[in-house]
Amino acid sequence: MEDKNLQALKEIQSIMAKSSRFISLSGLSGIAAGICAMMGAFVANQSITKYFSDYSSYDHTPKELRNELIIIGLLVFIAALITAFLFTLRKSKKDNTPIWGQTSLRLLWNTLLPMGIGAALILKLILENNYALVAPACLLFYGLGLINGSKYTLSEIKYLGYCQLGLGLLNLWLPQYGLYFWTLGFGVLHIIYGVVMWSKYERGNNNE
Repeated sequence: MEDKNLQALKEIQSIMAKSSRFISLSGLSGIAAGICAMMGAFVANQSITKYFSDYSSYDHTPKELRNELIIIGLLVFIAALITAFLFTLRKSKKDNTPIWGQTSLRLLWNTLLPMGIGAALILKLILENNYALVAPACLLFYGLGLINGSKYTLSEIKYLGYCQLGLGLLNLWLPQYGLYFWTLGFGVLHIIYGVVMWSKYERGNNNE
């Protein structure tokens, strides 16, 4: 009897969690996003070294290089967004949970609001040729978006957000290493986060 009551309690808790949090985020999405970021960083580094042997100086960045980096950044963002959506959709169908609803919309709004404001600031920095602050701004506003949206999804995502904030703050004082911080934040940390989340929430389900 106690086992049945415990099982019923777990089912109630599961239903409540599904109704208040978007739990279909896949760890594979984080891994894919990290791989996209690292590939983009490699291509960006190749582009930078065509113009500079030492790119710690931001005083005279050629317009051609700026345009190349913007295109690379946009392609990485689009690729990461598409792969994240596909893996999330896959997990949502497997768990038989809707991907769209009030909770997912709240998650999107709370995550994208800080990131949208950050995008406007980054665009202004680029237009003002202030490239030294672009990478830390990306990390800081992305971290804020993750933390702000974490209350509507798996709580572990806030720790990824804190790590992004830490890297962004450190990058403010070491702006010459912006590409390395960007790679570490969007590449390495995403892969680590994705592996941890996949191991915790998805690996056992794949064996069923």
